[in-house]
Amino acid sequence: MLAVLLACAIAQPAAAQSVLRDSETEVLFRDIAKPLIEAAGHDPKSVEVVLLNDPEINAFVATGQKVYLQSGLITAADNVNQVQAVVAHELGHVAGGHAIRIDEGAKEATGIAIATMVLGAIAIAAGAGDAGMGIMAAGQRAAMGRFLAFTRTQESSADMAGAKYLSAAGISGKGSLEFFKKLQNQEFRIAVFEKESYDRTHPLSRERIATLTDIYKKDPAWERPSDPALEARFQRVKAKLYGFVDPKQAVIKYPESNQSVPAHYARAYAYHLGAYPDKALAEADALLKTAPNDPFFLELKGQILLESGRPADAVAPLRESVAAANQHPLIQAMLAHALISTEKPALIPEAKAMLKSAVNRDNQNPFAWYQLGIIYDREGDLPRAMLATAERSNLEGKPKLALSSARAAMKGIPAGTPDHIRAQDIAMVSLAELKKDKRYKDTTEQ
Repeated sequence: MLAVLLACAIAQPAAAQSVLRDSETEVLFRDIAKPLIEAAGHDPKSVEVVLLNDPEINAFVATGQKVYLQSGLITAADNVNQVQAVVAHELGHVAGGHAIRIDEGAKEATGIAIATMVLGAIAIAAGAGDAGMGIMAAGQRAAMGRFLAFTRTQESSADMAGAKYLSAAGISGKGSLEFFKKLQNQEFRIAVFEKESYDRTHPLSRERIATLTDIYKKDPAWERPSDPALEARFQRVKAKLYGFVDPKQAVIKYPESNQSVPAHYARAYAYHLGAYPDKALAEADALLKTAPNDPFFLELKGQILLESGRPADAVAPLRESVAAANQHPLIQAMLAHALISTEKPALIPEAKAMLKSAVNRDNQNPFAWYQLGIIYDREGDLPRAMLATAERSNLEGKPKLALSSARAAMKGIPAGTPDHIRAQDIAMVSLAELKKDKRYKDTTEQ
């Protein structure tokens, strides 16, 4: 984890932050992470790199094999090599099981705190009030110190593992050192440089740079440049993300005098979010002039048209995008949305086929399930409309609605069928989640 501020290192609640999903970004993340995941001894299909909408320069892992990169990290990174270095570091946490083992450090620290509280209470009871309070305070400090030492050890371990993975993948460690220097500049701004590491979750950046410099410089990949095509793709993704998360600054950072592909991308999103559809479309068309068959440029034009109230016009570029992007499920879902929004019954079968294909390949898109539910409802298939609602509610963290919808679906779907079994699974998971709240009472008949 490469946090600048003193956040608790591993166990950050990803669910509390919004996930940003974008087809081009997800394809890029998959490609930059694949050699590193393989170097770490994992199956690339089992490890996911997820983008969160958070301006902090941070990355972390939670339980499971997921690496979370925050939007602030992507917009702060200068090149793809720096992002790969962060991913390699986080894979070190995954390989070390650090998200799970964080409880060990917390448990040990808690033990120290409880023991000193008991001793302090005994001293107070014996009439030594000041001494007892001192014991308690010292104990709390010792417990925190033990926990922070535990997390710093994990960070150092992840640094070493990350260096190993970069080397095995033939990727230079320059990006790692560059990014740590970027973090070091942040530390200077908040005067962290005046402190020592002992009261931090992470070693100081200067300490990490000193440790890693010799390791990276001795590696055969040290002078190896990044793939130019991969770097160009990163600059595109960074620019479009900038246009999305900070439209006002994006048009300043990427002025109209800049006619590069990333600049067109940034302005297209900034103008679109700023409700300037004609200017946004002009930027999308400028991109398509450079590459008429680029699936993500086509997707962008379709998105602008769709979200500007022109779904019929959006259908053609989105169809082209789906075909050019190897049926990417996010683009399929957007095409289905456009087809449904035309209000033309003849297009509903195509929309349904798109959505069924999309959710079969990517079950994590609640909006796709919402649209599929609309189609089932229009067809009069209420049980499957309820199942789609259950799927969506499950993804959105709404167990009560997911449970009631799944049970309603089970009543109308033949037992033993895949859809019935899926409804049972959702009902079981949702009920287990609800039972964590002792106030919950299950009064619904199954």
